[in-house]
Amino acid sequence: MSTTTTIEEEKKVNAGLRDYLAIARPDEWIKNIFVLPGMLFALAYYKTPIDFSLLLKIITGLASTCLVASANYVINEYLDADFDKHHPIKKKRSLVVKVANPFLVGIEYFIFASIGLSLAYLISVKFLYTAMFLLFMGIMYNVRPFRTKERVFLDVISESVNNPIRFALGWFMVIPSVGLYLDNKWDLEFWDTIPPLSIIIAYWMGGAFLMATKRFAEYRVINNPVVAGLYRKSFIYYTENKLLISMFFYAISCAFFMGIFLVKNRIEMLLSFPFFALLFAWYLKIGLLKDSPVQGYEKLYTRKWFMLYLFIFTVLICVLMFVDIPWLRWFLIKTRN
Repeated sequence: MSTTTTIEEEKKVNAGLRDYLAIARPDEWIKNIFVLPGMLFALAYYKTPIDFSLLLKIITGLASTCLVASANYVINEYLDADFDKHHPIKKKRSLVVKVANPFLVGIEYFIFASIGLSLAYLISVKFLYTAMFLLFMGIMYNVRPFRTKERVFLDVISESVNNPIRFALGWFMVIPSVGLYLDNKWDLEFWDTIPPLSIIIAYWMGGAFLMATKRFAEYRVINNPVVAGLYRKSFIYYTENKLLISMFFYAISCAFFMGIFLVKNRIEMLLSFPFFALLFAWYLKIGLLKDSPVQGYEKLYTRKWFMLYLFIFTVLICVLMFVDIPWLRWFLIKTRN
């Protein structure tokens, strides 16, 4: 360790209570809005009655999701501190400029994780397993020897898997409580409650597109391959072209699997495709800007027209999920030779 580094560390002050709360990132709980599509699709699919019991499950489920996500944020901030100092924005984070007690960080992680999983158990076993998977992916993404965030392309794939996990959490919040494990096998009712694989992959690839666009923006704003590699090892192997090509792949994959799901399960949603394509194109346009706002959600909020469009798009999706349009069945009719 260099003398300069030692002096810098000696100048750091110990983290306080506010700093420990900050690394749980309660301000980023808004990201858990990604459970909403899972809830909407499940409501439309199962026609679950909306009553007080369902509302209580949703509130409990959201609380559980937020707490488990915070547990992941805690270890992310602690283990990334030495790397974030090379990022022009993240170098201002609490644990980069202050010294944290690893024991207290571990206690904080345990508290968030245990309460989050305890609440998950109150929803259902399926919800609990999904919440545990979200927690597990946080370990895979951040903790060595796994630390998938340092692997080229795998960093995007492994982080964006949180999107379909959140979708599944939203799904399991509202589905009927059926499915038992009997005689060493699951009954058919259990499998009937699992989200279709096509929508899971589509949601995953959509998240990968968003994450790859964020990586592209970060790579450009750092504007130095050596420094970028110090911040995130996967950046050693990335180039702007590689990231752009991967973004294209994720977007096409998302559209393909989304089409499969909609044709099989909700033909009305086909009307959303032009708006869906515009959403991706607009987001890409923002991602290509200098010092792009896609690096952080707090910056993305400054794009008021985009946020307004996102709101309108969400309303459209909600309408198409619950309003039947019989004439669209024409697309499913087989034509005769």
